[in-house]
Amino acid sequence: MLAELSIIVFKMGEFGWVHSIESFSTLDGPGVRVVIFLQGCFLNCIYCHNPDTWQQQVGGKIHFRDLFNKIKEYEGYIKNGGVTLSGGEPLLQVDFARNFLNCCKENQFHTAIETAGSVELEKSRLVLEKTDLLILDLKGLNEVDCKKICKIKIERAIEILKYCEKQKKPVWIRHVLVPNYTLNYNKLKNIAKFLKKFKVIQRVELLPFHKMGEYKWEELNFFYTLKEINPPTEEEIKNCLKIFEDEGLKIY
Repeated sequence: MLAELSIIVFKMGEFGWVHSIESFSTLDGPGVRVVIFLQGCFLNCIYCHNPDTWQQQVGGKIHFRDLFNKIKEYEGYIKNGGVTLSGGEPLLQVDFARNFLNCCKENQFHTAIETAGSVELEKSRLVLEKTDLLILDLKGLNEVDCKKICKIKIERAIEILKYCEKQKKPVWIRHVLVPNYTLNYNKLKNIAKFLKKFKVIQRVELLPFHKMGEYKWEELNFFYTLKEINPPTEEEIKNCLKIFEDEGLKIY
């Protein structure tokens, strides 16, 4: 119900809410990119380093053409890179995202969207059609594990991944390694075996859990459940990488 209400709230095609804009990123898609972080997310992931993006309809309200005009100022820098929509959960502002990405495509900018795949395919498809690259933050493969981490129906993310396979749309997978939660070698083996079935997956990014956003939880008076959890060791990360490499997946 919460997800459906969020989608209704954000279904405004001309105006959207932007949390922040990062220029000259080299991490969120190929080449040098501008990354737009949209406001709003209902997942409340326990390791989120941007909990300030959760609240809806705050931040900068902007028309999609005005946002594009801001991005166009970087045209000389991103001509071999592109534009990435992130969040928050950018698919909550589905109409705004589609209109903005359509401007990007009309001007021949490479487009990417980073999402947890939490919005059903029927709505997500409207944005995916305008996207050259999907960066999918995969929380796990079963509901029990995902509920410990966030509020998500994992089958939606899987459905989106299968859609991209059918459409031959390139995909990057991201998976956060959190000790006591996702950093489990058997679970990682299952994920690797599952992902190797998809030809569109160009790379898998295993992201070690960090605490750089912990201060934001404190400022917002949110309870941070991972206060006693330490980031993965170098040996643990190396072991995790090998699991995916053994399945023939390209690891970053």
